[in-house]
Amino acid sequence: MKSEMIEKNYALAKERYASLGIDTDAALKTLEKTPISLHCWQADDVVGFERGEAASGGIMTTGNFPGKARNIDELRQDVEKVTSLLGGTYRLNLHETYGDFGGKFVDRDEVEPEHFKSWMEWAKERNMKLDFNSTSFSHPKSGNLSLANPDKGIRDFWIEHTKRCRRVADAMGRYQDDPCIMNIWVHDGSKDYTVNKYWYRKIFKESLDEILSEKLPNMKTCLEAKLFGIGLEAYTVGSHDFVAGYCSKNDLIYTLDMGHYEPTEDVSDAVSSLLLFVPELMLHVSRPMHWDSDHVTLFDDDSRNLFAELVRADALDRAHIGLDFFDASIDRIGAYMIGVRATQKSLLQAFLEPTAKLREYEAEGKNFQRLALMEEAKTLPIGAVYDYFNYTHNVPVGEEYIADVEKYQQEVTFKRK
Repeated sequence: MKSEMIEKNYALAKERYASLGIDTDAALKTLEKTPISLHCWQADDVVGFERGEAASGGIMTTGNFPGKARNIDELRQDVEKVTSLLGGTYRLNLHETYGDFGGKFVDRDEVEPEHFKSWMEWAKERNMKLDFNSTSFSHPKSGNLSLANPDKGIRDFWIEHTKRCRRVADAMGRYQDDPCIMNIWVHDGSKDYTVNKYWYRKIFKESLDEILSEKLPNMKTCLEAKLFGIGLEAYTVGSHDFVAGYCSKNDLIYTLDMGHYEPTEDVSDAVSSLLLFVPELMLHVSRPMHWDSDHVTLFDDDSRNLFAELVRADALDRAHIGLDFFDASIDRIGAYMIGVRATQKSLLQAFLEPTAKLREYEAEGKNFQRLALMEEAKTLPIGAVYDYFNYTHNVPVGEEYIADVEKYQQEVTFKRK
């Protein structure tokens, strides 16, 4: 797209938004400094570098598009390619199984900060911060229950694993001089009806209490709820009720994953309620299709509503934004690009909403006017503003990135045999 057209379109869009009292320059500055945590597992279909096996334990990745990252160097290469095509600020979110193990097998209860030293150095060189996750799935001891397992030997294994993950996250936070956000999610549940719901949740609570008893100043822990997992459809130990209660009582960050709700629920409705009772939110931005299938995030109603609610609550500084989708049926770099750009557009639209005027109408009981303006705001020229954002960052504008991804396919990913 020609620079003259981009600048002209932005000037017109800026004037249109200004007529509603909205400063587009300020919105772009906010978008620029709002970090988005890229998820490493989109690059290799949640395989990691521990066992080289497909994901299991309540989750799975479908598709076999050629060119997935097979090792730590290829994964880093792909992340670098993605960030080279994007404007804005980015972090990188790692699962424990993505450590730099030097070709040696390191079991989950043996992981140390040293296994992520090269990641810390790599990220610092690229001005990126790291986030982290414990990994309870895809392991011989995963079974159906990990931290909620009545078997003390199995349970202690996962308690030790999670403790060590928190120490890794603390080391990351200390190294990067910025708190590392570490997420705890376990798949624990049952395929069919169980009569021991209370018992398993009591065990899970006790495991979490032990894990979180260690005070680590350079990291923040968040706990993620789940609706159900594959093969665990009837009962989930870490349900929304459990996690909301635990996080509220223990002043813990609540991880709100867009795919972990009933298909008919509007996930954005949870934002205002949770923010009244938990200190912060971790947002896992994804797209469910009938269930938690982790499709690539789109600029759809669910994404737009989520960030609109966050901005309306003036809580941008109380939320951490991370991506969580894994699609192996399309080009993985392309999936990153679609998902990140959709997230940025959703944020930008929230920043460009005529919220002050909408609140004025609402306070005055002018419900027709409020609804009418909300509808008109949907077609304001956000595209011209986002094009200008990318243009000023010297990255592809509009659909131009498609050619860049295709070129990377031919030169890099399609040559991975």
